[in-house]
Amino acid sequence: MENSPWEALFFSDIGLLSLFTIGFVLVMAVYIFLFVRRNVMNAVDPETIQQKDKHTPLHS
Repeated sequence: MENSPWEALFFSDIGLLSLFTIGFVLVMAVYIFLFVRRNVMNAVDPETIQQKDKHTPLHS
C-alpha cells in the first residue's frame, strides 16, 4: 500500500510537523509585514524634527 504525498503530509508525524512549521512561518511573515507597515506609516520625517528643533528656545 503506497501513501500519497497528501496522506504523508496530513497523517504522518513528520508531515504534521512540516505543516505546523509552514503555518508558523506564514503567520510570522504576516506579523512582520504588519509590524513594519505600521511603523513606516507612523514614522516622522527627519527634516520635520530638525525644523522643530530650530524653533525651540534653548533653556539653560
